[in-house]
Amino acid sequence: MEQKNESSFTGFILLGFSDRLQLEPVLFVVLLIFYIFTLLGNTTIIALSYLDPRLHTPMYFFLSNLSFLDMCYTTSIVPQLLVNLSGADKSISFGGCVVQMYISLALGCTECILLGVMALDRYAAVCRPLHYTAIMHPRLCALMASASWITGFANSLLQTVLVFLLPRCGRNKLAHFFCEIPPFLKLACVDTTMNVYATFFASVIILLTPVALIVFSYGQIVRAVLRIKSTAGQRKAFGTCGSHLTVVSLFFGTAFYVYYQPSSNNSQDQDKFMSLFYTVIIPMTNPPHIYAEEQGCEGSNEEGALEGL
Repeated sequence: MEQKNESSFTGFILLGFSDRLQLEPVLFVVLLIFYIFTLLGNTTIIALSYLDPRLHTPMYFFLSNLSFLDMCYTTSIVPQLLVNLSGADKSISFGGCVVQMYISLALGCTECILLGVMALDRYAAVCRPLHYTAIMHPRLCALMASASWITGFANSLLQTVLVFLLPRCGRNKLAHFFCEIPPFLKLACVDTTMNVYATFFASVIILLTPVALIVFSYGQIVRAVLRIKSTAGQRKAFGTCGSHLTVVSLFFGTAFYVYYQPSSNNSQDQDKFMSLFYTVIIPMTNPPHIYAEEQGCEGSNEEGALEGL
């Protein structure tokens, strides 16, 4: 009964780490711990941002959005992965695969855009401290956050539809631990050049635009921080902002690696472990790092504003 009737089964087999069975029990325990900490950490940030009136600021509004997004993002992937790693059925239904690809891609795209928006918010906070509340008023914050979510889900809808329209000629074994576009394209039995181009151009917009905003914003922030006369203030600002840049670099770096590297069978294992980085590990480390950065940057903002007076 464990084997499915090939003629009636219309779903997919997530091979995941089946070629490394000795790793599956270890990965199960590690990922379960990471998932629990992700939920606890992000829930804590959301609760603090909501309950503490002092945190009702644009910075923590965006941070709450990011925390909620990270919880949803990991939840769209990790529970199914844990079931597969437990040695149970490694299959996923056709509808389940569609939903998983759509939701995970939408949330991943939204996070990319939201990180760019948060960089602009930091630029306004550090470089325009006296006009910060006028620039980042609640209506603009809500508009930018809504635009991030809408753009992410709209792009995901287009990409998911294009991928699932491809004929697969009965192929249903996905060499990955969740339904993601790059490995899914390898199941197609037709030329996927147009899909590759569509994914490439969409990723250029979704990945490169936020990266450009982050580079610009932090370039201006560095200039502002260097004008602070206090060495302690400079060290505090660079230390806190640097921790966030590390997380952002890991997120975008692994995403670039998976979506831009040439297709190769030898890179399948690397792709899986890279995907673990931006789907499981980074969502757990995002809130603490960014929360620490907000505290430090707020301190440097006050110092920078005093220096400018």
